[in-house]
Amino acid sequence: MSSHNKVTFAGLLIALGIIYGDIGTSPLYVLNSIMSGKTITSDLVIGSLSLIIWTLTLQTTVKYVILTLNADNRGEGGIFSLYALVRRRGRWLVIPAMLGGAALLADGMITPPISVTSAVEGLKQIPLLSNISQSTIIYIVVGILSVLFFIQQFGTAFIGKFFGPLMACWFVMLALLGFIHVADDLEIFKAFNPYYGIKLLINYPKGFYILGAVFLCTTGAEALYSDLGHCGKWNIRYSWIFVKTCLIINYFGQGAWLLAKFNGKTITSDMINAGFNPFYGIMPGWFLYFGIAIATTAAIIASQALISGSFTLISEAIRLNLWPKLRIQYPTEARGQLYIPAINLLLFAGCIGIVVYFQKASNMEAAYGLAITLCMIATSILFANYLIGHRVKSILIYIYLIVFLTIELSFLFSNIQKFPHGGYVAVIMGGLLFLVMYTWFKARKVKNRYVEFVRLEHYIPKIQELSRDKAVPKYATHLVYLTSADNQREIEYKVIHSILNKNPKRADIYWLVHIDTLDDPYTSEYKVEHIIPNDIIRIDFKLGFRIEPRINLMFRKVVEDLVANKEVNIVSRYESLASSNVVGDFQFMVMEKYISQDSELPFFERVIMKLHFWLKDISLSEEKGFGLDVSNVTVEKIPLVIGNPPKLKMRRVED
Repeated sequence: MSSHNKVTFAGLLIALGIIYGDIGTSPLYVLNSIMSGKTITSDLVIGSLSLIIWTLTLQTTVKYVILTLNADNRGEGGIFSLYALVRRRGRWLVIPAMLGGAALLADGMITPPISVTSAVEGLKQIPLLSNISQSTIIYIVVGILSVLFFIQQFGTAFIGKFFGPLMACWFVMLALLGFIHVADDLEIFKAFNPYYGIKLLINYPKGFYILGAVFLCTTGAEALYSDLGHCGKWNIRYSWIFVKTCLIINYFGQGAWLLAKFNGKTITSDMINAGFNPFYGIMPGWFLYFGIAIATTAAIIASQALISGSFTLISEAIRLNLWPKLRIQYPTEARGQLYIPAINLLLFAGCIGIVVYFQKASNMEAAYGLAITLCMIATSILFANYLIGHRVKSILIYIYLIVFLTIELSFLFSNIQKFPHGGYVAVIMGGLLFLVMYTWFKARKVKNRYVEFVRLEHYIPKIQELSRDKAVPKYATHLVYLTSADNQREIEYKVIHSILNKNPKRADIYWLVHIDTLDDPYTSEYKVEHIIPNDIIRIDFKLGFRIEPRINLMFRKVVEDLVANKEVNIVSRYESLASSNVVGDFQFMVMEKYISQDSELPFFERVIMKLHFWLKDISLSEEKGFGLDVSNVTVEKIPLVIGNPPKLKMRRVED
C-alpha cells in the first residue's frame, strides 16, 4: 500500500477519473437549484457563492481531504473500513456504520438519474431542439442508464482507462467557461468573505433553507474517502486542489452571468421547464453540442463510480455480516473490480424508478442530499472514535464534533424541507436498506445467544471410536465441518450431534474449518492445528474484510501444503483404492438453521427472525456464499430452538 502514498501523474489522473464524478458534476444543478423560483439579486448570488465556497472548504477540504483521509485501514477507506478500525470501541458503533452504508447506497440510486438528466436536458438549449419534449429526454436518460448497467457484467477496466483524461477535459472546460464570464460582474469576488453567506442565511426570507440546495455542491465528498484505496491520499489531496479551483471558477462564472443577465428578474417555473440553467447559459452557442456531450460523459462517469462503489460497499458489508450473502463476480483482473448482479439490478430499478417518478432534474433535487447528510454525520461519529483510539487530545475531538456536527445538522434540518417534495423517497430507500442491514445484524446476535458450545476433548474418544467402527457405513473419507467456535478447544454441540447422533457419520479424517474476518482489508492467512494427527484437524482462516471467502479453493491449497509437508495422508483408506494411491473423497457439511416450532420469542425478535429467514431464502445459500463446490456439499437442517418453550401440562388417562 505504500506505493499508494506516492504522488504520480498516473495516480492524479486515476483520482480525477474515479473520485470526482459526483462532486465534479454538481455545477450542472447547484446554482440552478438555489435560484429556482427566486428573484436574482446581488445579495442572493454573492451569498450563495459564499456558502458554496465555504461548504467546499470546511466540509470537503478540511473534514475529508485533510482529516478523514488519515483514517486509512491499510490503505483502504470508506464507511465500513472506518467502522472496522473502531468497532472494538463499542458495539453501538455498528448503528452509525449501517446508517452511513444505507445512505450511500440510497445516494447511488439518486446521483445517476440527476446527473445524467441534468446533462441531457441541455439539449433544450440548442435552437433546433428547443421544443424537445420531456418524455423524449426521459427515454434518452433511461436508454443511457440501461446501457450503463448492462455493461457492468463485463467489467469496466477497459473504458476505465479513459475516465481520467475525460474528467480532466471536463474540469478544464468548467474552468474555461467560468473564466470567460467572471468579468461579467467582478462583484462576485466578495463571495470569498464568509460574511455574505452568513448575511444571506440571516436576512433572506427562509434563508436557512437555502442550505438544502447549497449542500448539493458537496454530496460527492464521501467518495473521496471511499475510493482512498484506489488512489492514495496524497494523489487525492493534490488533485483536489485542481478540482476545487475549477469548480469555484465555474460557480463564479455562473454567478457573474446571472447578475449580468437576470439581475432583478425572477426565475420562474416556466423558465426552468424551458431549459433555463446557468451552467448551459455560460456556454457559447457554437459550443453547446460539445458541451452537452462532455457533460453527459462526465455524468456517466460519475454514475459508474457510484455503481462500482456500491458493489465494493456491499461486498464489505457481507464480509462484516451486515448484509445477506450475494453472488459476487470478478469480470476482470483489475484490483477491486467486482460485480454483484443482485445489487446491479437493485440500483438499476431504483435509478429508473427515480427518473420515471420525478421526470425532471429540478424535481430530483428534492430527493437529493437528505440521505447523504446522514452518512456524513455517521462518518463524523466514527472518525471521532478513531481520534479517541489514537489518543488525540479531548479538546481537539470536542472541537471537531462541535464544528462538523453543527454544519451537518444544519444541512440536515435545512434538507428536511425537501421531505414532502420528494425527500421522502430517499428516506424510504435508505430506511429499507438500513432495515436489511439491521435485520441481518440483529438476527445473528439473537442466534448467537442460543448457540451451545461444548469442549471438544470430551468427545474425541467417541469420534475416534466411530471412525474405527466398521459396522457403521463410511459417510466419507474426509468430512469437513464449518465451525463458528473461536476457541480451538470448543465446538458447537450441533456439530457433535451431527457426527454422533443424527445418522452417525463415520469418516477417516474429520476437518474443522473456522473463518475469522479481520479488521485488515487484505489479510489472507491460515493456521493448522492437528488435534489428533491424521484423525481430527482444525484449520483457521484469517481473512480481511475485502477478501472473498473462496473456501473450496483455499481449503484445497491448505491440504496440498499439508500433504507436501507430509503432515497428513489423504489417500483413500479403502484397501482397493489405497494400493493405487487414490485420493479419498472430501465431503463438506453445511448446517442450515431453521426456527423450531418450539421457539418462544418476544414480539420484536420474532419479527426480526422472520425477516431474517425471508432474506436468507432469497439470498445466496451458505454453500455458495462460502465458495464451495455444491457437488461435494451436504446441507443438514438444524432446528433453532430460541427461548424457553412453554411447559406442557398433560395428564395420562387409562382406558
